[in-house]
Amino acid sequence: QVLLVESGGGLVQTGGSLRLSCAASGRTFSRYKMAWFRQAPGKEREFVAAISSGGGRIDYADSVKGRFTISRDNAKDTVDLQMNSLKPEDTAVYYCAATASTGWALPRAKFQYDYWGQGTQVTVSS
Repeated sequence: QVLLVESGGGLVQTGGSLRLSCAASGRTFSRYKMAWFRQAPGKEREFVAAISSGGGRIDYADSVKGRFTISRDNAKDTVDLQMNSLKPEDTAVYYCAATASTGWALPRAKFQYDYWGQGTQVTVSS
């Protein structure tokens, strides 16, 4: 079992920045690939970014590439999402997720993740 707790959400103006953090506890954090997803009202939960267990491989959704940066600290059992140049369409609940899947690929599908946090609200005002 892995417990994930997100923090750092809030209200920001268009063009602003926020940094989300996800703290993990339970099993060995460094074994897990980690990801951020988001869900806007009335929409499906969508992939935002993923990072390999060691941090050497990263993947981003096209909608956030160049604006968001995912990182992890295996000594602190945390994974962060730095969000810059925020847009109103970035407004959503952001979720941290973990998967113990092996292999080279970084999963983008929700069903491939085993553990989820409770989410943190990000609101970008225009």
